[in-house]
Amino acid sequence: MALRDTIAAKKVPNPTDKHVGARVRMRRIMLAMSQEHLADALGITYQQVQKNEKGANRIGASRLQQISQILQVPVANLTHGA
Repeated sequence: MALRDTIAAKKVPNPTDKHVGARVRMRRIMLAMSQEHLADALGITYQQVQKNEKGANRIGASRLQQISQILQVPVANLTHGA
């Protein structure tokens, strides 16, 4: 019974992943950049950007570096407060 409950339970995003994603979204919106534009610059789909911003997908270190360059902000600004 407990195994079924574990499998059926929704996966909750890690708070740190949610925080970093929210910071990426905030900066992207400040630059009036669409998810599609950011996705094209990263070579990924806009759905992946959406999942990153919601914290559903963890952003790796190299991807975070790419994002920071595209958004013209230091990596530390995207992780500040995490």
